[in-house]
Amino acid sequence: MNETLVTLVGNAATAVEFRETATGGMARFRFAVTPRRWDREKQLWADGRTSFYTVWSWRALAAHLAASVSVGEPLLVHGRLKVREEEQAGQRRTFVDVEAIAVGHDLSRGTTAFRRTARPESDLTVRPERVTEGDAKGASKQLEHAAAPAVVS
Repeated sequence: MNETLVTLVGNAATAVEFRETATGGMARFRFAVTPRRWDREKQLWADGRTSFYTVWSWRALAAHLAASVSVGEPLLVHGRLKVREEEQAGQRRTFVDVEAIAVGHDLSRGTTAFRRTARPESDLTVRPERVTEGDAKGASKQLEHAAAPAVVS
């Protein structure tokens, strides 16, 4: 599976829209990327043409975006590039989306404070309080029994 992964540096152009869905949270916002070049003749920085992307995110990332990002904040967005064409009012239009894998504040332009969210522990990661020698022997016997070839009469 080949996917085009991109990392974009720019600013949040719109507020994050968050919605709960049957499979978890979903969020989207518009992201503006404006290239800057040094103009040697004028001895000034010159802004290029701004490109806009719709950034989509799901589940925990979506909820964290909604709680953390405001319009105008400098961000880095890393994700899968998706280009789609649609016909609207008789004209073909091209839309460029990014399905976000990670989003963060651009620390070259300011500071931020990170707060880890508490995640519920699943049953698969819970360790037994105490394992006794008898428990270990019982487990090895179960493995031996499971590995033994089946006898058909």
